[in-house]
Amino acid sequence: MKVSMWRLFFTLVVVGASAYAVYQTPIRLGLDLRGGTQIVLEAQDTAEVEVDAEVTARTLEVLRRRVDAIGVAEPTLQVSGERRIIVELPGLEDPDQAVEAIGRTAQLTFHPVLASFPEGAVPEGEEGLVLPGNPGEDLVLGPLAVSGEEVESAGPFFDTQGSVQWVVSLQFFPEGERAWAELTAEAACAGPGDASRRVAIVLDSEVISSPGVALDVACGVGITGGGTIVTGGFDEEEATELAALIQAGALPVPVEVIERGTVGPSLGEAAIAASVEAALIGAGLTIVYMIAFYRLMGVVAAISLGVYALASYSVLAWIGATLTLPGIAGFVLAIGMAVDANVLVYERAKEEHAAGSSISESIVAGFSRAWSAIADANMTTLLAALLLFFYASGAVRGFGVTLSIGVIVSMFSALVVTRVLLEILGRWLPLESRPRLVGMTVGRRFQEWIKDTNPNLLRSWRRWLGVSAVAVVLAVTGLFVSGVNLGLEFVGGRLLEFATDQPVDVEDLRSTLTEQGLPRALIQESGEGNLIIRTEQLDEAEEEILVEAVESAGGSSTVVRDQFVGPTLGEELRNRALIALGIAVVVQLAYLAIRFRWTIALSSVLAMVHDVVILIGLFAWMGKIFDGVFLASLLTVIGYSVNDSVVIFDRIREQIGLRPDDPIEEIANDACLQTVPRTINTGLGALLILVSLYVLGGDTLADFALALLIGILVGTYSSVFTASPIAISLERRYPRPPPEPDPKAATARGRKNTTRS
Repeated sequence: MKVSMWRLFFTLVVVGASAYAVYQTPIRLGLDLRGGTQIVLEAQDTAEVEVDAEVTARTLEVLRRRVDAIGVAEPTLQVSGERRIIVELPGLEDPDQAVEAIGRTAQLTFHPVLASFPEGAVPEGEEGLVLPGNPGEDLVLGPLAVSGEEVESAGPFFDTQGSVQWVVSLQFFPEGERAWAELTAEAACAGPGDASRRVAIVLDSEVISSPGVALDVACGVGITGGGTIVTGGFDEEEATELAALIQAGALPVPVEVIERGTVGPSLGEAAIAASVEAALIGAGLTIVYMIAFYRLMGVVAAISLGVYALASYSVLAWIGATLTLPGIAGFVLAIGMAVDANVLVYERAKEEHAAGSSISESIVAGFSRAWSAIADANMTTLLAALLLFFYASGAVRGFGVTLSIGVIVSMFSALVVTRVLLEILGRWLPLESRPRLVGMTVGRRFQEWIKDTNPNLLRSWRRWLGVSAVAVVLAVTGLFVSGVNLGLEFVGGRLLEFATDQPVDVEDLRSTLTEQGLPRALIQESGEGNLIIRTEQLDEAEEEILVEAVESAGGSSTVVRDQFVGPTLGEELRNRALIALGIAVVVQLAYLAIRFRWTIALSSVLAMVHDVVILIGLFAWMGKIFDGVFLASLLTVIGYSVNDSVVIFDRIREQIGLRPDDPIEEIANDACLQTVPRTINTGLGALLILVSLYVLGGDTLADFALALLIGILVGTYSSVFTASPIAISLERRYPRPPPEPDPKAATARGRKNTTRS
């Protein structure tokens, strides 16, 4: 077997660069693992605006956009009372700068310059707004002509053509474009050097730039095109920050920093250690299973997964992503799911070897024949992840980043790293005479049993559709009967801050509250040594339990603060997440319709909806809390569900090319049987990790692991017994035209499905 030098070189470069990045760049830890900076802001009344709940809510959303824009990942923002906002920022290198950027009003306005005078020499009675301009100069400005609300986008760039400095580029909405053209058209009528030929750009009552309109701009015409640049002697960091503030928008009212300090992690050391230990045990069990089943190919897969973990971690560190505990669990789970690409290749290779090909030929064919399934499954997930990144915000956007990285790196590890390792083994070891050692014959008895018995899984496909429909109805019934128990992130709750006589062991207090029926209370230590506890609304008995637990742990206590706090996943974030998910579903439909057929695309999406509804309904029936951790698990299940269906539909597409005249029911059944080994091995890889997290990870990750266990089991079921029957029904109702034979499939010795009798 020939070794591809470009694959080997690429692998070595990626491994070396990843190791260097991990060594040089520590990854950021989230508020739950490390704590961070807490800022309490209070909205201030102005002459025009009196602060109320609506104004505070609008202020919160602007602050959220600013935090996202300046690159703080996984923050927590929530309303406290009627006019205060709590902002928690994990692991900042320069919290002072972040506080200054977040708290600025950022009111951007554009004014005509009426006159210019030496500093302090503006005549009394001069009409207009007087502000300092250039050093030693005062400007008299006319009324506001364009506001920052009419700016559509803003971005920093280095101007090499004009001022040769960092500037901020602005693009106006149509209304702002017209107002800007009118402003510059009037200024252009003044003569060269006249102060009234200038335009003042004002940020928070400070003139940051007052450029003159270029001489080639005609009087009465102005600057058209909808954009301009802001100069001000900025460096790169200042230009980036200003662009972020403008893009996020101005605060409706000024805010004042009332409190500022540090908060400890919301999870205890014992919980973190247990969760990480459980994740590592689960990953280890997955690797052991792969080696036991695939022998030498399993060893190669384990090494490839190690490269995957190293590369993914290095990319997350390099882009400055913030790692939370659910992120760690999701990261390790992604390692288990990354097994899928290796399994697809190996099962294809084993099929080729069983048909008479040599080991070397089987391995090459395995990669070639598995490529379409791997590409389509990962592309649907990647499209959804990218849309979550571009259209969502907050934690959902962070999930999109992590998922995108995981998909890209997993494809690299399976298709490049695994292949080059197998090529090296084939070059230096006598593999042809040892098919059992390589793993080519493992599981063959099971495959032969399937071939001999040829079970007809889809004979009663209408009945399976009925079962799925009943399951969906029962799940929806759970939503009405039990209701949806939304967590603090969605509905808010109470924040209590206690000052205690003695230091409190936070881990012991968490255990006590869990035993007393308050497992969802989030406990943090503040920089002043106080305890901050966030919990849902409490009745008198629950409040008494909480106070007694605090006093038992820390002696007598005083309530420093007791107030309502709003949701951390605000209305805007939820709406943007739903819009992003909706767009992602439409894009996935379009992609699958192009790659397969619209009937297949619709079947995949309906099966995904089936899985999501059942998961939500089961959690409702069990009385579980729907919180941010559940949201992360739900997004993971959506990606897994589509992937599982695509693998089966890839086989259906191939078999239709081989057997265009056979009934669709028979083809779909054979495709499901062909993918049974892949389904078992991929499912077990994920389940080993999830069971470890559920049993050993403690209360923190129990619901996360449970949701994913349900999602993966239901998704595995639905790919065969929901997606396939829907596809059969649609294909029978809307038959496709006879396809052209697949040239690749036709050359595969013209054989039919190995499972057919």
